[in-house]
Amino acid sequence: MAKAAKTIKVEQTGSAIRRHHSQRATLIGLKLNKIGRVAELQDTPAVRGMIEKVQHLVRVVEG
Repeated sequence: MAKAAKTIKVEQTGSAIRRHHSQRATLIGLKLNKIGRVAELQDTPAVRGMIEKVQHLVRVVEG
């Protein structure tokens, strides 16, 4: 059996208004586009890099 993939929960806390188009696209790639939305994503280096790019607009939810 394959191991269960680790996941990470991310919540959008800031608005994408007046942000660069690449940051908006990153939020859409993270399945976020409105304040308060929470997405559960696989914990991969690519996702970590996307979170790092928009770290001022999101937070990692514990639990």
